[in-house]
Amino acid sequence: MAKWVYSFGDGKAEGRAEMRNLLGGKGANLAEMSSLGLPVPPGFTITTELCTWYYANNNAYPPELKAEVEAALAAIEKTVGAGFGDANNPLLVSVRSGARASMPGMMDTVLNLGLNDRTVLGLGKSSGDERFAWDSYRRFIQMYSNVVLDVGHHYFEEALELKKEDLGVHMDTDLKDQDWRAVVAEYKKIVEKRTGKPFPQEPREQLWGAIGAVFGSWMNQRAITYRRLHSIPESWGTAVNVQAMVFGNMGEDCATGVAFTRDPSTGANLFYGEYLV
Repeated sequence: MAKWVYSFGDGKAEGRAEMRNLLGGKGANLAEMSSLGLPVPPGFTITTELCTWYYANNNAYPPELKAEVEAALAAIEKTVGAGFGDANNPLLVSVRSGARASMPGMMDTVLNLGLNDRTVLGLGKSSGDERFAWDSYRRFIQMYSNVVLDVGHHYFEEALELKKEDLGVHMDTDLKDQDWRAVVAEYKKIVEKRTGKPFPQEPREQLWGAIGAVFGSWMNQRAITYRRLHSIPESWGTAVNVQAMVFGNMGEDCATGVAFTRDPSTGANLFYGEYLV
């Protein structure tokens, strides 16, 4: 029977660098870095073969996939020490696509998946920072609604700008936790108005929605055009990478950035990177 899901994290991985065709570039490299003992947040990759299966079977999944995803999710929970959908100590994940050939901009990432009206309170408690929790929730609603529910970014940007005008502030960082709560309420109204349904609260529904969006993105117009321009076969498919969240916006000791083992402009064998606190 086919294996559809490959886990990584905690210093080990079921995949490795040579499995790029099956795990996609991102999944193969995450597995390799994990095996090397680098501090890779734990996660799992759903294979490119599943993408091919999905399109060959009328956008459906094989029956055994659900159990494989649940087992991989349980492994992340164990490593991180948090529960997916746990109201007190929630595990949040990111969902990204990853084909074997790099296709920049094919699909936006979904971050902070697993947040809802209950888990946002748990994140506020476990992090000790209500503002961070509500800010993370509004980011998630905007990303998920755009990538999965096809609600335009501009609706959310406009609502945020109006809120800042009301408060007489210019920077997102000037908003307090109660301000972000109000923004979240406004964002949820936008989703309901644009989709006719409330924003999904069940973390597993959110996860399967994001997985479906990754596979759906393989056949969107942007991806089809990119493949045609770069002679990438449609049959290659894309993988889905689900990974425990780490936060660059949790305080002064956190940052977001990129790092390279060489200087990308000169090729010099020196550690190179940049970050934003």
